Amino acid sequence: MTQFQAIGRRKTSTARVYLRKGSGQIIVNGKEMADYFPQKANQNQVTLPLDVTGIEGEYDVKITVRGGGTTGQAGAVQLGIARAILEINEEHRPTLREHNLLTRDSRMVERKKYGQPKARKAFQFSKR
Repeated sequence: MTQFQAIGRRKTSTARVYLRKGSGQIIVNGKEMADYFPQKANQNQVTLPLDVTGIEGEYDVKITVRGGGTTGQAGAVQLGIARAILEINEEHRPTLREHNLLTRDSRMVERKKYGQPKARKAFQFSKR
């Protein structure tokens, strides 16, 4: 049975996505998607590429995701699924591009600077 795979990244999260013909089951790190991503917003974000292309329920999705928090992981999974769909059928590219699902979100956390409590926050200034 043919299997399509892709990698998605967001913040510090990396998701490996495997698609194969099936019943539409989504497994994330060995758990059901609803158990792994309890927030409805994250669930919608994960399934968006499947909804947009109209192939929801046709493929089983197995995902291994590491690093970051739930929001970053959901974004990484979304990109991974979108890229895997392109592996299946290149004709979905305009639809995915239209919904901005093929662009890697390059925003990362800004590093903390020395002499400051956070990246941009400064300690309170006292004139006297």
